[in-house]
Amino acid sequence: MGAVINGHSQGRYLDDEFFEPVLAAAERLGVPIYLHPTPPPEPVIAAAYSGRFSPDITARLAGPAWGWHLDAGTHALRLILSGTFDRFPRLQIMLGHHGEGIPLLLPRIERVFPAEVTRLQRSVREYLQQNFHYTFGGWSWTSMFDAVRRVVGADRILFSTDYPFMDMVETRNFLGQLEISRSDRELIAYGNAARLFGW
Repeated sequence: MGAVINGHSQGRYLDDEFFEPVLAAAERLGVPIYLHPTPPPEPVIAAAYSGRFSPDITARLAGPAWGWHLDAGTHALRLILSGTFDRFPRLQIMLGHHGEGIPLLLPRIERVFPAEVTRLQRSVREYLQQNFHYTFGGWSWTSMFDAVRRVVGADRILFSTDYPFMDMVETRNFLGQLEISRSDRELIAYGNAARLFGW
């Protein structure tokens, strides 16, 4: 079926050589790995998310407001830039929250990391289009959905609600109101998941 990894593991990310057997197994089995957000490493929280505000504000800033998503997006970019998908070309990674901000920033990312800089076999955009799938993650915002759809089309986006943290009815209604074709809606609702998980 697949696996969920909550971001870094004690400060190490999946591009670390330590995790190569895990990635090799996922590729061999044909199952995806879901990169779920988690708070950044403690030194990062201390340096970037602590300040002249309460511990509650620090937790929210380092967590669901910003840090979770920035860290998960960084994790995905680390996998690309380290050549992970050149070593494991069939490996599939899932990102929540419409790509954790990467689709919105992709033009800038591409400008900074052209092929002559990365020395990779494909462009950053191609890895995002061929080695990643994206879920709603309960983010019912058209601007975010439109950003990821422009990058990958409808056939790599999966419906998800992030229940119990987000409302299932709200997310279902969001899918229903999107200005997309019926065939794309069916792909997102269940077709893409069926293909990815081999149902």
